[in-house]
Amino acid sequence: MTLFARRHFEWPCTVEVEHTADSLHAHVELDDGFDVEPGDEIQLVDAPRFVPLGAKFSVRGKAIVTRASAWERAWTRLVGYLELTELYDVSFSLRRSL
Repeated sequence: MTLFARRHFEWPCTVEVEHTADSLHAHVELDDGFDVEPGDEIQLVDAPRFVPLGAKFSVRGKAIVTRASAWERAWTRLVGYLELTELYDVSFSLRRSL
């Protein structure tokens, strides 16, 4: 991993799609236990563009993985941490102000 350079490569994957009255979702699972890390980008190649109502299927394909540089990975972790701290609501007073 380099400090500023990004790496691109293709990786096999499985896409599971469901479009029913109860659910509309798509899940991508990269093969061989590939770990996606902060800042990485995944782009599917030839992903299904239309799924009819009531359909549920699984498709084998490939994804283009763009690995984040060390700088981007550190920045993504920092920004994620700062965004998380906005969810904290800490008060040391006896009464909570409205």
